[in-house]
Amino acid sequence: MDSKKIEIVIPTYRPGEELRHIIKRLNKQSYPIEQIHIIDTVAEDTGIAFDSLGDNIKLTRIMKAEFDHGGTRARGMEESKAEIVVFMTQDALPADTHLIEKLVHCFEDEKVGVAYARQLPKDDCRIIEKYTRSFNYSSCGAVKTAADLDAMGVKTYFCSDVCAAYRKDIYNAVGGFEKKVIFNEDMILAAKLIQSGYKVAYAAEAKVIHSHNYSWRQQFRRNFDLAVSQACHPEIFRNVSSESEGIRLIKKTVSYLLKIRKPWLIFSLIFSSGFKYSGYWLGKHYRKLPMGIIQRCTMNPAYWGFS
Repeated sequence: MDSKKIEIVIPTYRPGEELRHIIKRLNKQSYPIEQIHIIDTVAEDTGIAFDSLGDNIKLTRIMKAEFDHGGTRARGMEESKAEIVVFMTQDALPADTHLIEKLVHCFEDEKVGVAYARQLPKDDCRIIEKYTRSFNYSSCGAVKTAADLDAMGVKTYFCSDVCAAYRKDIYNAVGGFEKKVIFNEDMILAAKLIQSGYKVAYAAEAKVIHSHNYSWRQQFRRNFDLAVSQACHPEIFRNVSSESEGIRLIKKTVSYLLKIRKPWLIFSLIFSSGFKYSGYWLGKHYRKLPMGIIQRCTMNPAYWGFS
């Protein structure tokens, strides 16, 4: 494959020193990066001086009301002159110097529209979340097409902008990111790619360190927004079940906890799964909820017009 121009786009909000470590590792990659575009949502207490991050940094500042999971990333893509644009989050740390190289390698197949990285847990990651990471991000890579829908269901569309590289011409061909979306912009675009005859690559050898120890309340809110995004796109998610994949994860996790002789953690799994499903069920039926309830359920109040 000929050498391609690569740009990184990182939306940020109140970034700290972790971002500096990410930039340092990106600048040591085996595959050269032309530019790192930081799109920062303005906040009074940003803990990092952007002008100290390096000469290849492009900084765009936006107001909080302007941020949108899809629209902000679409702006980054529209402003980029690169052939491949890699979207990352401000807490995704490249695990080694070959992250970009392994992502770009996937585009040797000219039908691949997006390649996303494997997420490894942080050192402080809880046991259940660590297993969830291994469930969602195995050590075996894959290239997914529409032919996988019967066997893989919704997992066919799985993709994560925690670290995902897009081929710009194919991105443009399918219409790009939704510019008004509460969450899940990556899976929605991956579904467009699949349904348009393109491929989604999971690059297991491209690795970032990224995990969260969400509280049950945060899990509830995250799954509420996930379900809202799916309810807004029935043309994509009507015929694929997310619930069945969730049940499979619970069963696998129970088996794992028994295997490592930590059965008491099953109670935590049951409670967290209950919060996740409750949030998901309410999100699926959000149109029947009063705005006061939605405000309490969502992780993204600005999407609904709340400050």
